[in-house]
Amino acid sequence: MAAKKQDIIAKLRQDIITWEGFRPIQPGALSNFGLGQLENAFPNQVFPTGAIHEFLSTKPEETSACGGMISGLVGKLLQQGGVCIWVSYTRRIYPPALKLFGVDSDRVIFVDVPRQKDVLWVTEEALKCEGVTAVICETHNFSLMESRRLQLAVEHSQVTGFVLRKDVKAITTTACVARWKVKPVRSKLRPGMPGVGHPRWNVELQRVKNGRTGHWTFEWRNRNFHEVIDQQQLPDLRQYA
Repeated sequence: MAAKKQDIIAKLRQDIITWEGFRPIQPGALSNFGLGQLENAFPNQVFPTGAIHEFLSTKPEETSACGGMISGLVGKLLQQGGVCIWVSYTRRIYPPALKLFGVDSDRVIFVDVPRQKDVLWVTEEALKCEGVTAVICETHNFSLMESRRLQLAVEHSQVTGFVLRKDVKAITTTACVARWKVKPVRSKLRPGMPGVGHPRWNVELQRVKNGRTGHWTFEWRNRNFHEVIDQQQLPDLRQYA
């Protein structure tokens, strides 16, 4: 009897995950973004596509780090085909730089709107287009109602959305599947190569629906994410030798 109850509880948990938009990976779909242990933080151990991800930034350097992280994720998504729409009212992205993250600039449609209040409306309309793979939105304000509208749009189209909130003063409740915080960290210089090394970021999942929070460090090189393990946090195995 106890085993039967556990089976019922497990089935209910899986149903709840499905109802909230976490669907099993379809055959032929991208199932691994190269994020290592971070992907295990999501339900079914799969990066949620067809959902809205929220990225928080309080300083210009964090905005750049978020942009790099998002570009890397979009590059993975575009491997399945389609195009990306980037909506902003103050675009500062340098399109040729996207090549570093595996994104050809001719596969990105940049939509520049003159007023901030129009950004989310354009984003919602873009998310309804089933032929689009991903939509990136740069904005300041983002309310619960606005996030629900975007989430409702992607539930029908299965487009993946990224909302980059810049100069955040106050954190508000949203309906996004995950809330990210990305900060730049010092890169590791390559031997014999002066200058700057590969980009590195401290990536924090502050909130995940039906998942777990945590933080990781990643380096971007050779068009892939590589998890950086802090050697100081590893246990000393010599004592067990």
